[in-house]
Amino acid sequence: MTNSSNGAFAQTDEFGRLNLYTGVRGLAVKVLNRIDRTDAYLDKMLEIEIRNSELSGVDKALLFEIVHGVIRWLGRIDWVLTGFYRGQFSKCIPNVKNAMRVALYQILFLDKVPDYAAVNEAVSFVKKLQGEKPAGLTNAVLRNIIRSKNGIRYPDPEEDLSGYLSAYYSHPSWMVKRWLNLFGREFTESLLIANNNKPHLGIRMNSLKTNLTEFMELMDKVDLSYSRGKFIEEFIKLMKLSNITDWEYFQKGYFTIQDESTGLSCKALDVKPGMRVLDLCSAPGGKTGYIADLMQNEGEIVAIDRYESRLKLLEQNLERLGIKNVRTVAIDAREFDEQDFDRVLVDVPCSGLGTLTKKPDIKWKRDWGDIRKLNEIQLDLLTTGARFVKKDGILIYSTCTIEPDENYEIVKKFLYSNANFELVKLNDSMDSSLIDKNGCVQSYPNVHKIDGAFVAKLRKKS
Repeated sequence: MTNSSNGAFAQTDEFGRLNLYTGVRGLAVKVLNRIDRTDAYLDKMLEIEIRNSELSGVDKALLFEIVHGVIRWLGRIDWVLTGFYRGQFSKCIPNVKNAMRVALYQILFLDKVPDYAAVNEAVSFVKKLQGEKPAGLTNAVLRNIIRSKNGIRYPDPEEDLSGYLSAYYSHPSWMVKRWLNLFGREFTESLLIANNNKPHLGIRMNSLKTNLTEFMELMDKVDLSYSRGKFIEEFIKLMKLSNITDWEYFQKGYFTIQDESTGLSCKALDVKPGMRVLDLCSAPGGKTGYIADLMQNEGEIVAIDRYESRLKLLEQNLERLGIKNVRTVAIDAREFDEQDFDRVLVDVPCSGLGTLTKKPDIKWKRDWGDIRKLNEIQLDLLTTGARFVKKDGILIYSTCTIEPDENYEIVKKFLYSNANFELVKLNDSMDSSLIDKNGCVQSYPNVHKIDGAFVAKLRKKS
């Protein structure tokens, strides 16, 4: 085998065959190549690579850092590379393109790797896979950038504000233009900055197995650095990403991985022990688990998803958490026919534009047309969910996006066609900073330091 996993790009297996994508940076290029040519999500790709690799814990963390970093800052990285590349950088050979992206991310954003080492590794990798000429090009482009690093120019914000914000803060131009129109410059810029922050890991303490005092003592014993939830006390933010699922108390069901923003819709649902609750789009089950916790494992929760495989994962998680009051049903929501639920949660598929801190690849996978298509699904699901609510029952509509067209606009359309429902303002039951002008919850990463989420509460009058 050649060199250590940290620096090498090529190794041989036990049969002497060449493995081209090895070591942290080789695997990073492999993942980035796949993301470029498929619709696969970044975290799934990384999870598979990390699981199948023999990297050390430190190297796994570095692989995560590099791949997430390149995707997070792809707009700025490509802006710089396009300026220094002779020809069309977008048409560059994938191995060359992503080797340069990996190297430039290290040059611009990481301090631990010297610039020359990042260049040498990229050149060595490209030479092995593509030959001398592309390697020479890689070397020339990257060294030219290093020489000019402090003088890199971006669009002039006075002449082209959206172009500047898009390139410098690495967001697609359609998104920046839309947010400037909705929120203005100051808010948009702070939102872009927040989206580019490195993510914290959110966890939710499971009160069916422990209590907050005991759980914090357990975390203190293993020197976990954390902060308390800002809006919901059961939620805790870990200050560093860690292999928290390896901790014995994860297997014992003392907690689950969950952002505090996802708990807002569950709190708005206002469940009580003994109620009958429907979770219409339940998988992967974070909200289902929290609702069961709030119901003290009493009553019944019916969790629906179209795909049995997703429900199997949900069931495994519920079993780990010690939850007994959930019944899963693999069915299309439109074909479900049970009635008279006290509470119905409709957490719809959405653009996910409130979660870009954790899922930076989403911003490059979405366009305005996707949101328009999602709007039809969202209204259809909300209308479907309304069928199952009993008189005086509560219907919650929630998303993990900051887009008004996916949020209050859907609620407004629903209320126009369903006069037997009314909007219940959440002003008295939630922190006032979370409440928008319509009495709904809307969180923003730059304001609330949690993912962006929307929650509307509706009551069935008759």
